[in-house]
Amino acid sequence: MVNYIRMKKGSHRHIRGVRILFEDADVIVVEKAAGVLSQATRCGASARMHEHTVEDALGDWVRKGQSKSRLRVYLVHRLDRDTSGVMMVAKSEEVQDYFRSNWNKLTEKTYLARVEGKMDAPSGVFESYLCEDPKTLNVYSVLDPARGKLARTEWEVLAEDRGASLVKVVLKSGRRNQIRVHFAEAGHPVCGDVRYGTGGRGLCLHAWRLAFVHPRTRETCAFEAPPPVWAHAGLARAGYDLV
Repeated sequence: MVNYIRMKKGSHRHIRGVRILFEDADVIVVEKAAGVLSQATRCGASARMHEHTVEDALGDWVRKGQSKSRLRVYLVHRLDRDTSGVMMVAKSEEVQDYFRSNWNKLTEKTYLARVEGKMDAPSGVFESYLCEDPKTLNVYSVLDPARGKLARTEWEVLAEDRGASLVKVVLKSGRRNQIRVHFAEAGHPVCGDVRYGTGGRGLCLHAWRLAFVHPRTRETCAFEAPPPVWAHAGLARAGYDLV
């Protein structure tokens, strides 16, 4: 049983779209706001390549205003631009390699999602091989293992209301757009998903909890970010304490 450290709003340092939850010599754990890129895009309009990112903000943070400093941060995973929640970066290439070499075994990632419609069961698992279209960048499932990467998404319904379901999602792999694709292909796209669903007023997907085995101490560190407003009513009905 993992005990998550719950981070309250108003605590910790805010830096241009991110809130630092924890920092030591090896890692920085932050809460990313929806609408902020994890890393600069490498394609598309040049203006997008200069957008503010988590990588930029934390790079500035570790350099402490010293423009000639070679200090930087190293991404070990990403959140989609419109996904909010907990994210972690490494402070050295060695720590980055530690996580990337065995990411799925060293971490546990739990999300909240509001999806369209009523799920057919109280819980379940989506598993498929995911492939990315190089032209549209859309991700989709394929039958041929040689064409895609295995993705496993475990989910549990927490509450239902107004034609939608609040689900808790645990990722057993870390593929791009994995949650959004799996629920869309099941006929229950994430509410507000413009790419895979019917769109709306914002993507209802939140990286709620992150636990990881620390690279130095080998102890399990676990963090929980406050859920967004769209999840409050469902969590309350499910018996979760939002204080």
